[in-house]
Amino acid sequence: MNRKTGIYASIITFIAVAVFALCMLFGAILNNDSPGKAGSYFSSICIALGFVSMVCAYISYMPSENKAVGLIALSFSIMYCVTIIIVYFTQLTTLRLQVLSEEAKALLDYSEFGLFFNYDLLGYAFMALATFFTGVKLETKSRNEKILKYLLCIHGIFAVSCFVMPILGVFSADMAGGNIIGTIVLEFWCIYFMPICLLSYGYFKNR
Repeated sequence: MNRKTGIYASIITFIAVAVFALCMLFGAILNNDSPGKAGSYFSSICIALGFVSMVCAYISYMPSENKAVGLIALSFSIMYCVTIIIVYFTQLTTLRLQVLSEEAKALLDYSEFGLFFNYDLLGYAFMALATFFTGVKLETKSRNEKILKYLLCIHGIFAVSCFVMPILGVFSADMAGGNIIGTIVLEFWCIYFMPICLLSYGYFKNR
């Protein structure tokens, strides 16, 4: 069951990341991002759920002497999942279905680079930490698994930028080209993370 959980979680996460990338891309090209936003928000929730399941599967294969590191990875993945689901569930419900004041919208609307945008970056900082602690003690048996280990650990670097950028106020509502820059950054992240999902699928399939 541990093997199947890892395989299914890797597939779900890969599909969710691919859908997220397509929604962001089509939204940018068509310049009509309402459907794209909803699709990217929903797929982000699916990424979070799939990722937590994937981390749990990784932990099931860790030897007892590495379980503490595995539990740290699991803790960060749960923190990521909860934060992300709160952010994007709010976008799909409260923000979409209710008429809000400008002040409330500035805080809750992810695209306004306000409070919930900062929460989103904080969530991805937790995700990056989870991948780092997952990869640092990952036992490898093949070249592909070594590549997976490196990708997971290097992904941990994103934690620094995701944590620091909101504090420095890098993004703001009046920032010229902010949406385009954000889309490019997210597309780059998708290109980076999709191989992690594919290699994770191979990792669990070979167990």
